[in-house]
Amino acid sequence: MVFGLAAEGTVASDPAKIVGPNACAECHKQESEAWQATHHFKTFREMPRKKEANQIAERMGIQRIRSDSMCLGCHYTVQQKDSAKQPIAGISCESCHSAGEDWIKVHSGFSGKNEKTETKAEKEARLKLADSKGMIRPSSIYRLAKNCYSCHVVPQEDLVNKGGHTAGSAFEMVSWSQGEVRHNTWHSKGKENVPANAARKRLLYLIGLGVELETALRAVGKATARRTYAFAMAKRADRARKQLADAAKAAPNVPEIAKLVEYGHSAGLKLNNERFLAAAADGVSKTLTSISEKYDGSTMAGLDSLIPGPDKFKGAPK
Repeated sequence: MVFGLAAEGTVASDPAKIVGPNACAECHKQESEAWQATHHFKTFREMPRKKEANQIAERMGIQRIRSDSMCLGCHYTVQQKDSAKQPIAGISCESCHSAGEDWIKVHSGFSGKNEKTETKAEKEARLKLADSKGMIRPSSIYRLAKNCYSCHVVPQEDLVNKGGHTAGSAFEMVSWSQGEVRHNTWHSKGKENVPANAARKRLLYLIGLGVELETALRAVGKATARRTYAFAMAKRADRARKQLADAAKAAPNVPEIAKLVEYGHSAGLKLNNERFLAAAADGVSKTLTSISEKYDGSTMAGLDSLIPGPDKFKGAPK
C-alpha cells in the first residue's frame, strides 16, 4: 500500500493502476457511504490543516503535504495523471484492497453473466483470478493485515527520529476493523452493516498479532540508531510476543501459535542484527500463511477471552 515509502514485504499500490474510489462506488454505494464517514476519508482535507502534521513536514523539509512527499503513501490515494502523481482521495478502497486496474472488471464481471446465473464454480474461478491480479479480498486476512500494518507501523525511521512522527498506531485488527471502518454491507444488499462473526474475529485477532510481530521484527532489523524508532519497534515486537504466548496457552490445539512465539524469540531485538531478524520475520510470515490456509477460526474458541469487545472498537460504523 505504501507509495514512496514501501516497507519491506508490503503491498505497493501503483499510482498508474489506481482507478479511484468513484469506480468502486458504482457498485459499492453503501460501502462508499460508510467510508465517507471515516477518518480514512476525512484525512484528505483535514491532514494538511493539522498543526502537528505541518510541524512534522517542516522538520522533514516538506513544503506541501499533498505534494510529492513521503506523506502520500500512507495518508492518501495517489493516481498517475499524465506525467504527474496526484492525490485524489484520502485512505480509500484501493489503499486496502490494492490498485484496481488489473482486477476491478474481473471481480465484478460475474464471469460474463449476472449474479443469479453465475455458477458456484465460475464464481470461485473469477475470484481466484481477481486474487491473482492483485485484489486483496476480505477473506485474505493475512494479506489484508499486512497492508494495514504497512502504514499503522511507520515504515520510515527518519520520519520518527527526525520528524517527530509517532512510530505507529496502537493498532489491533479486531478493534479497528469492526469500528468506524466496518463496511460489511455487500451480502445484505446494503440493509445491514454486519459485524464479523466469532470465527472471523479469532483469525483477525491471531493473524493481526502475528503481522504485528513480523512487521516490528523487520523494522528493528532496518533501524540504524538507538533512538525512538528502534526502541518503539522493539517494544512492539516484545508486546506481540507476550500476547501470542497468551494466545498459545488459550488455544493449545493450534500449535502454530507457539511456533510464532518461537520465531519471535529466535533473534535479538537489537541493532545490526537484520539478518537474523529478517529470518525470524520470514518464519513468522510462513507460519501465518499456513494458519490462513489451514484454519477458519471455528476451532479457536479459546481466544475469545483475549479478543477486544465492542467497547474497545475504534469508533462506530455508519
